[in-house]
Amino acid sequence: METATLVSVEEYLRTSYPDGDREYVDGRVVERNMGEFDHSHWQTRIAFYLLLHYKRYWTGVELRVQVKPSRFRVPDVTMIHTAKPGTGILTVPPLLVVEVLSKDDRAGDLQEKIDDYLAFGIPFVWVVNPRTQRGFVYTPEGMRQPPDGILRAGEIELPLAEIFV
Repeated sequence: METATLVSVEEYLRTSYPDGDREYVDGRVVERNMGEFDHSHWQTRIAFYLLLHYKRYWTGVELRVQVKPSRFRVPDVTMIHTAKPGTGILTVPPLLVVEVLSKDDRAGDLQEKIDDYLAFGIPFVWVVNPRTQRGFVYTPEGMRQPPDGILRAGEIELPLAEIFV
Protein backbone atom coordinates (compact mmCIF):
# COMPACT_ATOMS: atom_id res chain seq x y z
CA MET A 1 0.00 0.00 0.00
CA GLU A 2 1.37 3.41 -1.05
CA THR A 3 1.45 6.15 1.58
CA ALA A 4 1.06 9.81 0.60
CA THR A 5 3.66 12.21 1.92
CA LEU A 6 2.08 15.11 3.76
CA VAL A 7 3.38 18.61 3.07
CA SER A 8 2.97 21.69 5.25
CA VAL A 9 1.09 24.75 3.98
CA GLU A 10 4.34 26.73 4.19
CA GLU A 11 6.19 24.23 2.01
CA TYR A 12 3.36 24.19 -0.53
CA LEU A 13 3.31 27.99 -0.72
CA ARG A 14 7.04 28.31 -1.30
CA THR A 15 7.22 25.59 -3.95
CA SER A 16 7.04 26.31 -7.68
CA TYR A 17 5.88 23.56 -9.98
CA PRO A 18 7.51 23.67 -13.42
CA ASP A 19 4.67 21.87 -15.20
CA GLY A 20 1.77 23.93 -13.77
CA ASP A 21 0.47 24.88 -10.36
CA ARG A 22 -1.03 22.32 -8.04
CA GLU A 23 -3.76 22.40 -5.46
CA TYR A 24 -3.28 21.71 -1.77
CA VAL A 25 -5.85 19.59 0.08
CA ASP A 26 -5.34 18.82 3.76
CA GLY A 27 -1.59 18.20 3.53
CA ARG A 28 -1.58 16.61 0.07
CA VAL A 29 -0.30 18.33 -3.05
CA VAL A 30 -2.79 17.50 -5.79
CA GLU A 31 -2.02 17.69 -9.51
CA ARG A 32 -4.54 19.39 -11.72
CA ASN A 33 -5.73 18.00 -15.04
CA MET A 34 -4.52 20.61 -17.50
CA GLY A 35 -1.68 21.46 -19.78
CA GLU A 36 -3.23 20.16 -22.95
CA PHE A 37 -3.97 22.35 -25.94
CA ASP A 38 -7.76 21.99 -25.77
CA HIS A 39 -7.93 22.83 -22.08
CA SER A 40 -5.71 25.89 -22.54
CA HIS A 41 -7.69 26.99 -25.59
CA TRP A 42 -11.07 26.97 -23.82
CA GLN A 43 -9.69 28.45 -20.62
CA THR A 44 -8.19 31.33 -22.62
CA ARG A 45 -11.37 31.92 -24.64
CA ILE A 46 -13.49 32.13 -21.49
CA ALA A 47 -11.07 34.47 -19.70
CA PHE A 48 -10.73 36.64 -22.80
CA TYR A 49 -14.51 36.94 -23.20
CA LEU A 50 -14.92 37.97 -19.55
CA LEU A 51 -12.00 40.43 -19.74
CA LEU A 52 -13.37 42.01 -22.90
CA HIS A 53 -16.98 42.35 -21.74
CA TYR A 54 -16.58 43.07 -18.01
CA LYS A 55 -13.70 45.52 -17.65
CA ARG A 56 -14.64 46.73 -14.17
CA TYR A 57 -14.00 43.26 -12.78
CA TRP A 58 -10.63 41.56 -12.47
CA THR A 59 -10.39 38.24 -14.31
CA GLY A 60 -7.40 35.91 -14.24
CA VAL A 61 -6.38 32.32 -14.85
CA GLU A 62 -4.92 29.80 -12.42
CA LEU A 63 -4.95 32.00 -9.32
CA ARG A 64 -4.53 30.24 -5.98
CA VAL A 65 -7.63 30.61 -3.81
CA GLN A 66 -7.42 29.66 -0.15
CA VAL A 67 -10.83 28.14 0.52
CA LYS A 68 -9.93 26.80 4.00
CA PRO A 69 -6.82 27.05 6.18
CA SER A 70 -5.67 23.69 4.82
CA ARG A 71 -7.07 23.90 1.28
CA PHE A 72 -5.89 25.89 -1.71
CA ARG A 73 -7.72 25.51 -5.00
CA VAL A 74 -6.57 26.78 -8.40
CA PRO A 75 -9.62 27.48 -10.58
CA ASP A 76 -9.11 27.68 -14.32
CA VAL A 77 -10.64 31.19 -14.37
CA THR A 78 -11.39 33.51 -11.44
CA MET A 79 -13.36 36.78 -11.47
CA ILE A 80 -13.40 39.20 -8.55
CA HIS A 81 -15.56 42.27 -7.88
CA THR A 82 -12.80 44.85 -7.97
CA ALA A 83 -9.50 45.72 -9.56
CA LYS A 84 -6.46 43.46 -9.40
CA PRO A 85 -6.08 41.67 -6.06
CA GLY A 86 -3.25 42.93 -3.90
CA THR A 87 -1.90 39.61 -2.66
CA GLY A 88 -0.41 36.56 -4.33
CA ILE A 89 -3.20 34.34 -3.02
CA LEU A 90 -6.88 35.15 -2.93
CA THR A 91 -8.20 34.74 0.63
CA VAL A 92 -11.68 36.25 0.16
CA PRO A 93 -14.41 34.71 -1.99
CA PRO A 94 -14.36 35.88 -5.60
CA LEU A 95 -17.58 36.53 -7.51
CA LEU A 96 -17.09 33.61 -9.84
CA VAL A 97 -14.81 30.68 -10.63
CA VAL A 98 -14.80 28.58 -13.77
CA GLU A 99 -13.64 25.00 -14.15
CA VAL A 100 -13.02 23.74 -17.69
CA LEU A 101 -13.38 19.98 -17.82
CA SER A 102 -10.47 17.90 -19.06
CA LYS A 103 -10.74 14.35 -20.35
CA ASP A 104 -9.12 13.01 -17.15
CA ASP A 105 -11.34 14.87 -14.65
CA ARG A 106 -13.23 12.62 -12.24
CA ALA A 107 -16.75 13.45 -11.09
CA GLY A 108 -15.99 12.94 -7.39
CA ASP A 109 -12.92 15.19 -7.47
CA LEU A 110 -14.84 17.90 -9.34
CA GLN A 111 -17.74 17.74 -6.88
CA GLU A 112 -15.34 18.09 -3.94
CA LYS A 113 -13.88 21.20 -5.58
CA ILE A 114 -17.32 22.69 -6.20
CA ASP A 115 -18.30 21.97 -2.60
CA ASP A 116 -15.13 23.73 -1.39
CA TYR A 117 -15.88 26.78 -3.54
CA LEU A 118 -19.49 27.08 -2.39
CA ALA A 119 -18.63 26.48 1.30
CA PHE A 120 -16.01 29.23 1.05
CA GLY A 121 -18.72 31.65 -0.07
CA ILE A 122 -18.14 31.84 -3.81
CA PRO A 123 -21.66 32.54 -5.09
CA PHE A 124 -21.20 31.19 -8.64
CA VAL A 125 -19.23 28.22 -9.98
CA TRP A 126 -19.35 27.54 -13.69
CA VAL A 127 -18.33 24.18 -15.09
CA VAL A 128 -17.74 24.11 -18.84
CA ASN A 129 -17.48 20.89 -20.82
CA PRO A 130 -15.82 21.63 -24.18
CA ARG A 131 -16.49 18.13 -25.55
CA THR A 132 -20.27 18.49 -25.21
CA GLN A 133 -20.24 22.30 -25.52
CA ARG A 134 -22.39 22.55 -22.43
CA GLY A 135 -22.06 24.52 -19.24
CA PHE A 136 -23.48 24.26 -15.75
CA VAL A 137 -24.01 26.87 -13.04
CA TYR A 138 -23.56 25.87 -9.41
CA THR A 139 -24.82 28.10 -6.61
CA PRO A 140 -25.67 27.44 -2.96
CA GLU A 141 -29.21 26.68 -4.19
CA GLY A 142 -28.06 23.87 -6.48
CA MET A 143 -26.93 23.15 -10.03
CA ARG A 144 -28.59 24.00 -13.30
CA GLN A 145 -27.86 23.84 -17.00
CA PRO A 146 -29.19 27.04 -18.56
CA PRO A 147 -31.67 26.14 -21.31
CA ASP A 148 -30.56 29.13 -23.42
CA GLY A 149 -26.87 28.22 -23.19
CA ILE A 150 -25.93 31.41 -21.34
CA LEU A 151 -24.04 31.00 -18.06
CA ARG A 152 -24.96 33.75 -15.58
CA ALA A 153 -23.47 35.14 -12.40
CA GLY A 154 -25.59 38.16 -11.47
CA GLU A 155 -25.02 40.66 -14.27
CA ILE A 156 -22.17 38.57 -15.75
CA GLU A 157 -23.15 36.47 -18.76
CA LEU A 158 -21.19 34.02 -20.89
CA PRO A 159 -23.03 32.88 -24.04
CA LEU A 160 -21.49 29.50 -24.78
CA ALA A 161 -22.32 29.90 -28.48
CA GLU A 162 -19.80 32.76 -28.61
CA ILE A 163 -17.09 30.66 -26.97
CA PHE A 164 -17.60 27.50 -29.03
CA VAL A 165 -17.12 29.04 -32.50
